[in-house]
Amino acid sequence: MFDWLMDPAVQVLVLFVATICGLIRFQAHSEKVFGILLLVLYTSSLVSTEQVILSFSNKGLLTLMLLMVCSVALEKTKLLRVITNYVIGSNYRLTWLRLYGLTTLSSAILNNTAVVSTMLAPIRNNPHHKASKLLLPLSYAAILGGTLTLVGTSTNLIVNSLVIDSGYPSLKFFDFTAVGICLVLGCGVLLYILSPFLPERGKRDVQIHDYIIDTEVSTESDLVGKTVEQNGLRHLESLFLVEILRNGRLISPVTPQEVIQPNDRLLFSGDVKKVTILTQFDGLSLFANNVGLPLDNLSEVVIRPESRLIGKTLKYTGFRALFDAAVVAIKRDGEALSGKLGEVELQAGDYLVLAVGDDYSSRNNITKNFFLLSEVETEHCLDGWKEKLAIGGFLGAILLAALGVVPLFKVMLILLGVLLLSGCLSASEALQRMPKNIWLIISSALLLSQALSNSGALDGLETIVHSYDYLFTPFIGLVVVYVLAWLMTELVTNNAAAALVFPIGIELASSLSVNPQAYILAVAFGASASFISPYGYQTNLMVFNAGQYKLQDFVKVGVPMCLLYGLIVLTAIPAFIRL
Repeated sequence: MFDWLMDPAVQVLVLFVATICGLIRFQAHSEKVFGILLLVLYTSSLVSTEQVILSFSNKGLLTLMLLMVCSVALEKTKLLRVITNYVIGSNYRLTWLRLYGLTTLSSAILNNTAVVSTMLAPIRNNPHHKASKLLLPLSYAAILGGTLTLVGTSTNLIVNSLVIDSGYPSLKFFDFTAVGICLVLGCGVLLYILSPFLPERGKRDVQIHDYIIDTEVSTESDLVGKTVEQNGLRHLESLFLVEILRNGRLISPVTPQEVIQPNDRLLFSGDVKKVTILTQFDGLSLFANNVGLPLDNLSEVVIRPESRLIGKTLKYTGFRALFDAAVVAIKRDGEALSGKLGEVELQAGDYLVLAVGDDYSSRNNITKNFFLLSEVETEHCLDGWKEKLAIGGFLGAILLAALGVVPLFKVMLILLGVLLLSGCLSASEALQRMPKNIWLIISSALLLSQALSNSGALDGLETIVHSYDYLFTPFIGLVVVYVLAWLMTELVTNNAAAALVFPIGIELASSLSVNPQAYILAVAFGASASFISPYGYQTNLMVFNAGQYKLQDFVKVGVPMCLLYGLIVLTAIPAFIRL
């Protein structure tokens, strides 16, 4: 009675539908859904061992992994922070235009998720505009900018990996650019018109953490003579400039227009893990820097009641000589500390974050004076020649790939080796930031595509097309593929949408005997068309909470954006590519 269930084609189609249902139901755990799919496909012999191995070693997929790992080194430089500092100003229209232009251009050559991640905190903390008026345009600009090139978004790279796996020539760097430019210009104008409809929810009060970090401006610093705003000291991620100590006078609160002077002591409050960001400012130093102690791994301690430090100041304790350590930050429960940290009288229960020397752990007075809490691993930032190498190497690699001088996979693999050997990137950082979830999702999707091919599950599609050939023109087929990809990306995620709709697009192109590249691009652009749901695209999810948005905010702006985006894609693809 149920013999039809033994048909491999039926089994694969059931798995296909079950995967979509699973992705909708368990949207936050898409990697687990695809992991289960992989196991079921393999254990039921719907795919072979060789196909499993090939799916994980797909050239396009490995290229995506290399690109995302190499971009980690770029995130450790001050490039995007400098760009962000230029973007934000007092005039909303100019700020909007600079934000949109620079985000789209940056997202064309950098991973758009990294671009949004870097710009989130400065926009959220800016003193001029409500974050809700800028963060949604930031996300949409990153999505649109990502459609300009092969490397702009993981969606395009995923589609390329599927193209290679299907035996077609690899997509070129600028295959997306003509349609992408139309989208950036057309949708950009609409987004600008819709911006007044964005909510004006109050900026969240800056959460000033208890830890105070004391820094000093040198006389030769580039910060001198410029305002806090011009120096970008107002837009730091998780750090807030709370006070300036100048010639014994305390300036608090610090206004964006305050001009930095030589020998100013700048006191920041916030997350000590971000303390290395401060070292990227020319002529701004912490005491630990001055005495040659590293900021890589800090140690958090609490002063014991019987400590010899109680009642004394850091300045007069000879702290470095006693403990082979320097105080990077200090906090006191129930009391806001103020002024120069070296002159704060220490009390029992004070929390200290220490930069420690090689001899620190062997000192027998450490446990007598402190309760040891934990190590604090700071974020590593690049400066000097390493920063130049990371920026120049990444942009140079992208340029060589764009000009067709060196294949993208080859140049990114060479760049990864250079970054590791030079110390710009550590092996642990590379492994930690490896997008393992995306690797699993795409590999499983490649296997599903193989299973659809092995079982002949999509053969019926050709029969349906020929039965209704008066309906299925090449253009109608293009519309069907695009709409399927768009619906999937709103229901599930962009990466999953591209992987699931691609085999349908290729089969439909074959059945209609049309140029497959048009349908391939329809899948790619449709999978990036996530404007209505905050959950369909990672950048939308990132700004959703940061901007205090509600679902109706996305719907209000996203629906017209989505309609225009689709109209441009379905008009531009046939205009630039023969069907």
